Amino acid sequence: MQGTLYLCATPIGNLEDITFRVLRILKEVDVIAAEDTRNSIKLLNHFEIHTPMTSYHEYNKFDKGRELVEQLRAGKNIALITDAGMPGISDPGEELVKMCAEAGITVTVLPGACACVTALTLSGLGTRRFAFEAFLPSDKKERQNVLEELKSETRTMIIYEAPHRLLKTLGELRDTLGNRRISVCRELTKKHETIFRTDLEAAIRHYETEAARGECVLVIEGRNREEMEKEKQAAWEQMTIAEHVALYEQQGIQHKEAMRLAAKDRGVSKRDIYQALLEG
Repeated sequence: MQGTLYLCATPIGNLEDITFRVLRILKEVDVIAAEDTRNSIKLLNHFEIHTPMTSYHEYNKFDKGRELVEQLRAGKNIALITDAGMPGISDPGEELVKMCAEAGITVTVLPGACACVTALTLSGLGTRRFAFEAFLPSDKKERQNVLEELKSETRTMIIYEAPHRLLKTLGELRDTLGNRRISVCRELTKKHETIFRTDLEAAIRHYETEAARGECVLVIEGRNREEMEKEKQAAWEQMTIAEHVALYEQQGIQHKEAMRLAAKDRGVSKRDIYQALLEG
């Protein structure tokens, strides 16, 4: 019989946040695959868990992933843990889950602490719809492309950032998104947990004089839908109907569908669009 891969959530700060189920599975499995064995041994020692560990991280995720899949095929049960939080979220565990899915190996999740959800619920911003971006790309061009995409995002946005890059990232967000509301969440679940609810400009002023400490989760207000629609309407009013239809056709949309979309944007009938194009 094949084994099972257990995705085990570990505390993001406070050790008391680990679940009884995770503790039991970590003791019962044949091996624990850890992002950083030097970090995870502290957790295991604290709870007197003596299960063998192996390293599984960003730089060996493909080769080691194949090894772990073979062990699972041979009947071993494996627990996957990350340094903190839920494996597979902004984490190389995503690749191992894909490999197991392709191999038909059972994967199950032992839920628990997760920094992005913890920060979202503490932020004071909208929680019904949200977009998780994890860490922004380090490549300058790719980073700017992501920021431009977020400019029109109406959902609440969640971004991870290291303390030494916080001020730079806040500046980039302000320059691209405008002055949105933001909650800067630091040291979540720890003794010195802080939730700074403010706006981007005030956050920049604050961290220009006070150094940030600890990993940060940024929760940023999404764009106001009504304001966005007003801006679109204003832009359409500056176009002729022919230009409006052509705008959609340039995106590869067929002429009839482009007419329908233009009519919808302007709040008129498709016949009105057709007539205006004939007269033009």
